[in-house]
This record gives sequence, C-alpha cells and structure tokens, in this order.
Amino acid sequence: MRAYLTLLLSLAALWGASFMFIEIALDDLEPTTLMAGRCLIAVVFLLALMASQRRLGALRGAGWRVYALGIVNSALPFTLIAWGQQHIDSGVAAIGNSTSPIWVAVLAIWLAHSERATGLRIVGIVVGLVGVAVLAGAQPDAGTWAIVGTLAVVLAAFLYALASILIQRQSARLDPLTLSATTMVGASVVLLPFGIAQAPSTRPGWESVAAVLVLGIAGTGVGILIFMKIISDYGSFRAQLVTYLLPVTALLYGTLLLGETVTGWMVVGLLLILTGVALGSGALRPQRVRDEVAEPARP
Repeated sequence: MRAYLTLLLSLAALWGASFMFIEIALDDLEPTTLMAGRCLIAVVFLLALMASQRRLGALRGAGWRVYALGIVNSALPFTLIAWGQQHIDSGVAAIGNSTSPIWVAVLAIWLAHSERATGLRIVGIVVGLVGVAVLAGAQPDAGTWAIVGTLAVVLAAFLYALASILIQRQSARLDPLTLSATTMVGASVVLLPFGIAQAPSTRPGWESVAAVLVLGIAGTGVGILIFMKIISDYGSFRAQLVTYLLPVTALLYGTLLLGETVTGWMVVGLLLILTGVALGSGALRPQRVRDEVAEPARP
C-alpha cells in the first residue's frame, strides 16, 4: 500500500503542476503552439522508451483508429484547457477538469452498459453538475469570458471521459505504452499545423520554453507511465482516485507560486464536484467497488 500511495501522490503532484506550467507558457505561446510542443516532446520521450525496449514495430499494427483517438484523448482537450486558462486561474481549471468521472457515468448510459448509472450515481451526476455551475460563477472577477473559459475546461473533461471509454475497447489488444505512444503521435500530427501557424514571431522566454519541456516530459511522458503502472499493479479504479487529488495540488501550486485567489464559493464548487465524483464513480459504495473505466492522460 505504501508503494501505491507513493505512486498516486507523485502522479497528483505532476498532473496538478501541469496547470501551473500551462499558465506560465501561455505568457508567450498560443494554446495550439503550446500543446503541439508538449505532444511532440512526449512523443520523442515515449518513442525513445519503446526503442530502448525494441518495441517500435508495435506501432505499425496499432491501426488508424488508435491514432485517431489522440484527437479526443489529447489534441482537443489539451487545447481546450490551455485556451480556457487564458481566461481563468489554473486552480479553477483543475477543479473543472475533475468532473471527468461524472461524464464517464453520463456517457456510460449509452456507451458502456456495464457502467450504467443508477441510484446514487445519478444523484452524483446532478450534484457534480451543480458544482460546475457554482464554479463557473465563483471566480473573483467572474465575467462572460471567465464562464466560457471554465466551460471549455469542463468540455475537455467530457472529451477525456469519452476517450476513456473508447480507449478501453483497444486496451485488450495493445499494451499501455504502445497505446499511449500511438494516441500521442495522432495528437501531434493534428496539432502541429495549427501550432506552426500560430507560432510567435519572436523567441519565447526561457520560462515558457522550460514550462513546455516539463509538460512534455514530466506531465505527459512520465505521468502516463506512472498512471499505467498504477493501473497494472492496483487496478484502474484505484488509479482513477488521482482525480480527487488534482484540484488540491493545483490550487496549492496556483495559490503559493502564482498568487492566485481562492474564494469560498470556489471551495464550495470543488466540494460539490468531488462529492458528485465520489457518488457518480461508486467510490462511496465500497461493497460494489469494481474496476472503473480508466481515465486517459491529463494536463
């Protein structure tokens, strides 16, 4: 159990910090350029790892559908989160991102019969959505763009949920490293033209460059490997519990290092969302705990 907690806390620290590094990189880079760089760096890291294990041949047999999943799993949600953070604080983005398990429960009604929401899980969905509404209006200077930015991050969480259900169907035939690398290649191919088109005319500052490097190597490359390790050793349900920790770590980073403001209503929105996640994912029903749909890589 100590090893599990070490892995879980390490993952929460990495992914919670991702929102802070996105905030830093946005000072010099557009969302598409930032995320294209992040994905490319992650691809180099993951392919180098596959090459060291002499497994690059597995990429040929993955199939185009797995590469296309990178659009839903990474390209779109990554960009939506970065765009949203142009209008909201990193801590708010992390709270909005934590709604992903709620959307898994919603989508499972149609896409995964074994995960259909009933009883308390439906209550959890409703409570979580109320939390989103509270969060959207809870920021210090909540205006139209702040609300739209929050909803962009929530839409990204929805895409993460959709991707998790679609990826689960591929996980039976592809190992986690191959699956992660192929989806990241697909995301890079889609984002690269937009990233180049919106690249800055002047050289970005070293802080932005460093932030992108950290996002690509640590937040995406290493983060995926830790996440897959938890799934492999402890099951996807326990891996999904990182969702509860991300808003906490991101709020701490944002408050202590970026000087962001945390309001009482933001805390209320966070508590409502986490309660909704707990009910919607079945975490408050230990007698019926089973492996849930695994979440894909996050910011």
